[in-house]
Amino acid sequence: MDKPFSLACERNREPILGVLRQYFGDRSRVLEVGSGTGQHAVHFADALPHLDWQASDEAALPNTPAPLAWDVRDAPPAGGFDGVFTANTLHIMGWEEVERLFSTLPGMTTDDARLVVYGPFNYDGRATSDSNAQFDRWLRSEDPKRGLRDFESVDALARAAGFELVEDRAMPANNRCIVWERRA
Repeated sequence: MDKPFSLACERNREPILGVLRQYFGDRSRVLEVGSGTGQHAVHFADALPHLDWQASDEAALPNTPAPLAWDVRDAPPAGGFDGVFTANTLHIMGWEEVERLFSTLPGMTTDDARLVVYGPFNYDGRATSDSNAQFDRWLRSEDPKRGLRDFESVDALARAAGFELVEDRAMPANNRCIVWERRA
């Protein structure tokens, strides 16, 4: 059976892996929110075999449990994750779903959990590039609830959930990899 394939996922996986090696090197159990094609799960779980990588797609690796079907509007999965990763999801979700995701983090993460979010963001209400502004317009034309999120608003949600900003790293193709850590 042919699985969906994302060229963007193939292009961004190595830069993201560099961030994950740095921030998930001492983690043991990671939840990937919005696994999509599952390509990230397969690549990251293979490259980081010390992690129990919980994704929503089947990866068939020893360190990837059975897929977890979770919609942020539903009850969150059982706790105990010391890492959470999501790529290219916040601009696809409606703002209410983004708020819900962040509000569920305290109940499903450890006191020292790390959160890594990859994707495009606006800063001070403005796109960081013409291509991001065009992408934002396209997203909103498809569904008014979608769109690039303002970093400051997402950071406020993270802080309200007990996470402090650790790094905001520029990535290829006008994307960001933002890392927060939960402070007990």
